[in-house]
Amino acid sequence: MWVANNWKDYEILDTSEGEKLENWGKYTLLRPDPQVIWNTPKEHPGWRKWNGHYHRSSKGGGEWEFRDLPKEWTIHYDLPGDTLTFHLKPFSFKHTGLFPEQATNWDWFYTKIKNSGRTDVKVLNLFAYTGGATLAAAAAGAHVTHVDASKGMVQWAKENAISSGLPETSCRWLVDDCQKFIDREIRRGNHYDGIIMDPPSYGRGPKGEIWKLEDCVFPLISSAAELLSDNPLFFLVNSYTTGLQPGVLTYMIKKAVEEKHGGHVHSEEIGLPVKDSDYVLPCGASGRWEI
Repeated sequence: MWVANNWKDYEILDTSEGEKLENWGKYTLLRPDPQVIWNTPKEHPGWRKWNGHYHRSSKGGGEWEFRDLPKEWTIHYDLPGDTLTFHLKPFSFKHTGLFPEQATNWDWFYTKIKNSGRTDVKVLNLFAYTGGATLAAAAAGAHVTHVDASKGMVQWAKENAISSGLPETSCRWLVDDCQKFIDREIRRGNHYDGIIMDPPSYGRGPKGEIWKLEDCVFPLISSAAELLSDNPLFFLVNSYTTGLQPGVLTYMIKKAVEEKHGGHVHSEEIGLPVKDSDYVLPCGASGRWEI
């Protein structure tokens, strides 16, 4: 398992009965997590003195309950030579605007870009959300094309980039359907040295089109792989869908990328350490291709 264990402003304090107790900077949140099917004594005081608690409804969804939690606050993540700043706020379906487990992937491709010695690295980040991966790649010196279908998420990512002190010229921000953008880039003959994607498990397009990851992910990976340059650095696929185990990610990326470019693929679960224990909370899986 790849573990995001370099955080200073985030930590999981405890896990029990379908919930995780977390510190996000100065604030403590209690949120549901379907992976937590064990019990602990709940001795940490945070179980009783939290700032925000997301209560899941038996009918689906849920709602937040707050105690002295601001509408927005920031935390930081330290890369080997840079510090990223993220704006957080609680919003629909328990999220805060950041998936801290992805830091293990940020560390990986940040180092690859830095060690390449190149100043012309182009990275494409698809389903880019609030820009964690975009910021890490840009901080390493890459020019990043950030694509997400949500205008609000792209604006949020821009704010994170500004707060992180990244040059305006380091990122191109696009509100677009990722598959349609890929198709246009193929026709235009554009290429990228690194590609990152974090596709959703399920969703609907602007015209009601149904997106189901298991049906769409391999065509997506295959078409995105056509955008790799002749001298690529990496290809990364993240998944939070239970059915896409690391082995499945490996086979898809081997077929789409390794057969053409060589190199090798390695896929693992990703996770976050739980304070004062030897537990690591599983948080999905990632498949990485590199030369």
